[in-house]
Amino acid sequence: MSVVWEGIRNAFLMAWQVWWALVLGFAISAVVQARVPRERVQRALGGEGTRAISLACALGAASSSCSYAAVAIAKSLFEKGASAASTLAFQFASTNLVFELGIVVWALIGWQFTLAEFLGGLVMIIAMSLLLRLFITPRLERQARARARRVDAGHDHHHGHDGASRAGGAQGRRGGVRSLEAWRSVAANFRHDWSMLWKEISAGFLLAGFIGQLPASFFSALFVTHAPHAARTLENVLVAPIIAALSFVCSVGNVPLAAVLWAGGISFGGVIAFLFADLIVLPIALIYRKYYGADFALRVVALMFTTIVLAALVIEGLFGAAGLIPHVRPTHATLFPAIALDYTLVANSLALPVFVGMFALSLPQGTSTILPRTWRRASSS
Repeated sequence: MSVVWEGIRNAFLMAWQVWWALVLGFAISAVVQARVPRERVQRALGGEGTRAISLACALGAASSSCSYAAVAIAKSLFEKGASAASTLAFQFASTNLVFELGIVVWALIGWQFTLAEFLGGLVMIIAMSLLLRLFITPRLERQARARARRVDAGHDHHHGHDGASRAGGAQGRRGGVRSLEAWRSVAANFRHDWSMLWKEISAGFLLAGFIGQLPASFFSALFVTHAPHAARTLENVLVAPIIAALSFVCSVGNVPLAAVLWAGGISFGGVIAFLFADLIVLPIALIYRKYYGADFALRVVALMFTTIVLAALVIEGLFGAAGLIPHVRPTHATLFPAIALDYTLVANSLALPVFVGMFALSLPQGTSTILPRTWRRASSS
């Protein structure tokens, strides 16, 4: 029982450390999503080439960070005519170039990892564009698109977020950024993102809380931690995506696990590879199979794994040459700090009314009467 209690306590303390970052990141993402309608995304990605891929990166970065939502939205874009390259670029961008992910990574393990996440995401997209035809032929792409058009929309995340984004986004654009309807649109996106990701985030903190109790020998059994730099880095970036895929945790939820791995001795590139692997976790690989067929799914996962490894190696080399790899690793005390009177307490206190206010605004107007009177006044002001 002491182990169970310590794991839960660690999970809570780590969540406490980044609560403000989660709320801030989701709020920024919700504002961006409310101003970028889904219809514009679908029109912009209808072609092929560098322009479509660049737009896919920009629009993916403006979307939710939920891996499941990214896959479902990408399926919608793909069946409407977006190329495989721009579809995959959208998925990479929406899970690696989004605000909330970068803020949480910064809060837990440092700005160097946030910078590496963003730069590595771009490297992955470039590598994917160059290697795509080695894995996916035009004929296989056409077959996958035909299959996607026959398959019903696959994941609940897609339905809920899509409807809110279209309806709320349209209202928000008509009302302007200062209108109540504009903020209802933002709040709807905020609530849907939380509803999509709370399970992954909770699982990530819980796993990190329990894994954080394990001895150093556990990490040495999974990863090479004492070897020449080149061999250690190569082994880490090859193994880390496999561990991530088997953990079933994706999106922002894998950041706490990455922090524990970094503290346990895994290389910088290995941590980045672990963070990149949220689009190849087993449940998502099975969704690829359902949407596009087994052959296409296998090749997409192989392509993603290859780009993850290449991007992690490139980032390790660039950051090593620039002297940007941190030399000080977090300890148990820094990963799971006790609650104290500090900036975290102040930031979390400020984040709480934002969180409550967003959820209050996102409720249907007819249900607002069940809220406390102070919430109703805040919603109508």
